[in-house]
Amino acid sequence: MIDGLDHAALSVSDVDRSIAFYHGLLGFEVIRVFETPPGSPLGDAVGMPGCIARIAHLRHAGKMVELLEYRQPSGRPIPRDYKQADLGWIHLGLKSTDARADYARLKAQGVRFVHEPIEFRPNVWIAYFYGPDGEMCELRETPVGD
Repeated sequence: MIDGLDHAALSVSDVDRSIAFYHGLLGFEVIRVFETPPGSPLGDAVGMPGCIARIAHLRHAGKMVELLEYRQPSGRPIPRDYKQADLGWIHLGLKSTDARADYARLKAQGVRFVHEPIEFRPNVWIAYFYGPDGEMCELRETPVGD
């Protein structure tokens, strides 16, 4: 029986750069960083026998994000014309207690946003921004209990 969400995984071009972003700017705790050796079971599990990856596990508020930098084979970049309507996982949603303050702090650090925070519905504020590889993230502030 499935009893919850374990983690979300993100393929990145440079795990160290992504750690700097998710840990340094967004406050995720780095749990571990490791590299899979050639012939590890990961290749068979993901359908890429012989793949090699550098992996980082990060945690925030009890939730884990897994960053994978595939070194062999290397991944393709997110297409420049990629949009939220495209199929597949489209963004990483992050809880915020004050989306407008987080927006100002991250923008001052050079994070690129799609738009300033918008009141999506009464007392629910959202702001979408880009990670190091162009992946989309969302700040979401909701009333307690919503």
